[in-house]
Amino acid sequence: MNRWLMPALLLAAALLAGCGATMRPADYAAEQPKLDLKTYFNGTVDAWGIFQDRSGKVVKRFTVVMRCTWDGDTGVLDEDFTYSDGTTQKRVWTLKKVDENRYVGTASDVVGEASGETGGNAFNWKYVLALPVDGKVYHVNFDDWMYLMDDRVMLNRAVMSKFGFRLGEVTLSFRKRGD
Repeated sequence: MNRWLMPALLLAAALLAGCGATMRPADYAAEQPKLDLKTYFNGTVDAWGIFQDRSGKVVKRFTVVMRCTWDGDTGVLDEDFTYSDGTTQKRVWTLKKVDENRYVGTASDVVGEASGETGGNAFNWKYVLALPVDGKVYHVNFDDWMYLMDDRVMLNRAVMSKFGFRLGEVTLSFRKRGD
């Protein structure tokens, strides 16, 4: 047997084993403060964010003002984005709580339905976004994680990918207004 074959096979097995490990909201079940989306995303929430390409370079900076309301188990998150180049964008999410920890959501630029789950202080939100870039629209996968830090501050990190390849990351800091 080739002297490099066995080490190469062991390395490949180790790399593949690492690919199978994924975070789950249940991993954060004991973390405090406990995130209740209906409580946090109720009223006005401000956010500041960056988009980094796959090399880590910050390509866009932006702010968001979110006006959030709930009627029973259905919530509306009305988001107004302002980018550092002066452009603006609007996204209106409609969220529906489907059981104690699970949510589904829609928005005009989301392909199909987003699905999310809470656990402790965390929320994981997965969806496909129709993302316009240079006159074309690409369907990009988002794996979005939010972590409640206290009753007013939440941090968010979303990894964007296409065909399993990481395209970049979005990082946001949310601050709930004390209206």
